[in-house]
Amino acid sequence: MLKTISIAVLPLLVLLGGGSLFLFSGPVEPARSEDTGTLEKMIVASGSVAMDVDNTKLGVGKADVKSSISSLRFEAEKNSFFTVMAYNDEFRGALPGSMNLVAPVEAPALPGRLAESFGNLMVEHTAFGGEPYEIVISDAKTGFRFFNVEGHEYEFDGNRDTLAVRGGRILLSKEFAAELGRPNDAGMIVGELNITASLRAIEVTHVVNGEVEKQTLPPMDPAGGVPGPDVIVGDVVGLAQFGSASGDYVGLAIGTDSCNAGVVDLNWFALPNNDHPVIPQNLNRMSGGAQNDERFEQIGQSSVKHAFTALTQNLCGFGCNGVGGSRLGSGCSDPYSASLNAGPSLGSRAWINPFTGFFPRGDSVTPPNNHAGHVHTGPSHRVLTKITDLATNLNPGATYWAEAQYVTPHEYTWCQANPGQCNMYNNVSYRRYNVTGTASPFSFSAAGSTIRTKPAIMAWPNATVNEIRPAPGADGIGFVAYKVTNPSPGVWQYEYAIFNQNLDRAVGAFSVPVGAGAQVTNVGFHAPPQHPGWSADGTDGSAGYSSTPWTVTQNAGSVSWATETIAQNPNANAIRWGTMYNFRFTSNQPPQNVNATVGFFKTGEPITVQVQAPSGGVAASVYVEGRVMSADGFGVANARVSITDGGGNTVTVLTSPFGYYRISGVTAGATYTMGVASKRHSFTSREVIVNGNLSGVDFTANP
Repeated sequence: MLKTISIAVLPLLVLLGGGSLFLFSGPVEPARSEDTGTLEKMIVASGSVAMDVDNTKLGVGKADVKSSISSLRFEAEKNSFFTVMAYNDEFRGALPGSMNLVAPVEAPALPGRLAESFGNLMVEHTAFGGEPYEIVISDAKTGFRFFNVEGHEYEFDGNRDTLAVRGGRILLSKEFAAELGRPNDAGMIVGELNITASLRAIEVTHVVNGEVEKQTLPPMDPAGGVPGPDVIVGDVVGLAQFGSASGDYVGLAIGTDSCNAGVVDLNWFALPNNDHPVIPQNLNRMSGGAQNDERFEQIGQSSVKHAFTALTQNLCGFGCNGVGGSRLGSGCSDPYSASLNAGPSLGSRAWINPFTGFFPRGDSVTPPNNHAGHVHTGPSHRVLTKITDLATNLNPGATYWAEAQYVTPHEYTWCQANPGQCNMYNNVSYRRYNVTGTASPFSFSAAGSTIRTKPAIMAWPNATVNEIRPAPGADGIGFVAYKVTNPSPGVWQYEYAIFNQNLDRAVGAFSVPVGAGAQVTNVGFHAPPQHPGWSADGTDGSAGYSSTPWTVTQNAGSVSWATETIAQNPNANAIRWGTMYNFRFTSNQPPQNVNATVGFFKTGEPITVQVQAPSGGVAASVYVEGRVMSADGFGVANARVSITDGGGNTVTVLTSPFGYYRISGVTAGATYTMGVASKRHSFTSREVIVNGNLSGVDFTANP
């Protein structure tokens, strides 16, 4: 049966509760005898997405044509949680969810931020209520919204399990309009969206006379699963504050939906058994600079929830095999709400080896979740976060990212017995949240979809993130990220972040070489707050981990940070598993590629990793780039752009068909005169100070 249903019939809410099924788009009616049938929850198994956008309306079209359409073609990420409901093979509505887009290798000419996000776009069906647009197009990593969609129609074929979204008008969002420097164009129609998808059922509910008779979860094809057991954070949900503030801190918690992506059932034996996952939670903040993305910091961390009693849900759409209880079945999911992860009876991270997943049994002489002898306050064991790091009046424009992780011994033991089937490296996921409030209590709302199997540091835009594996097969992984910005002429801000995902050895030192003659100022360090110690928390003397900032050593050739050694203080403020620390400084010299040194706290020789750091005082060769436009804002092709130094030496280049240019080989540290020559337009020359690579040097023709 093929049905074409316009957007006017949506949304539709589907609620399952108390053994009865209610399908309604208005007042609830009593169950009728004819209310018998099959309800299917379905996700996108595969598909294609077409976005036909008008380049001229995006500012990259030719000046001499009224419109220039680019056909952007994507593949839908397989098994995307873009969810719809069908009742007796008839379409009944779409539920909140998202579909990541797999971009082609060759990216077309697109303006600024859209070009940067081309490989990270997603189509999202928004939550019910409070959102004027049902479908939006955003950056899956940052949540930045580019387009809203309206006027689309759904075409559903229940016989072939296919769904099409036709004729959606793509509107310029207010955020992207502001980014383009055209805020008044928000809402402008810039293209059309069409989606074709094959669906597969993830939940099938059989209803008889309005009552749920049976609910099944279609099994996953083992050929499509991951070898071995593989628990991931399938969804990050429900960030909230729990309890009252205590001093300068509040306690938060994050809900987690775990999913077993593997073909082997994963051990889930509750305490006192020690063969089950533990769940730590973190909160990160991005802030600083003109775009509020200069730095990415962890501002909170929790103790760990010890998992118990696996359920047999299908939240990730993998197809649950029905195994639960002491094992999380292949394809199955197990939800932990934020209130459940809030504890407050959460165990210390100190007992856990994050690579092997080992921790003591609950009935041993050192139980990993002992709370005798101390009093709980609101922040106890939860995501310990400073009030000043959340208050919106103190953090204008900042964005926040909740992160959760699963650590389990079963994956490690399976890896030892089955080399090549080691799934201990993909157990972290994250999601962006908005914060409301200037004082406790704070509230939070999700601002994007969960990004699965990646740490939150991956959300840092325009940063370079390098993975480190100091001892492959013997210890876990970490990440060293860096970002260099040029906030003003002659000033460079250097930001570094080290995230230890599951390295048991921990990180205790970090050193960055600096070019000869470079000046370094404003050296900084940031670490999330540590929970106070409590009896039998696994730290030395139950004293808890130190919060003492790392010592800075600065000389002519490097800037170095280090905590105490393990011999000096076993509880020193090292970068232990599941935490991220930040290092920063300002310099008067532009960046160059160098090898930074990462030193470890417990064991192992230091390693080097490539980053960028200040070059020496010798002038560097850089580029200047921008765009030449007519008075009405269209790119001018084949214009001659010149740059002249103080000695009268001139270099000239021609603009591209869209008016873009780049002049390479420019010596940094000088002032230049730039001008444009064109047969059809006149331009005013200007002086520019070049201290590093310089973008956005645009010229607009005189009226």
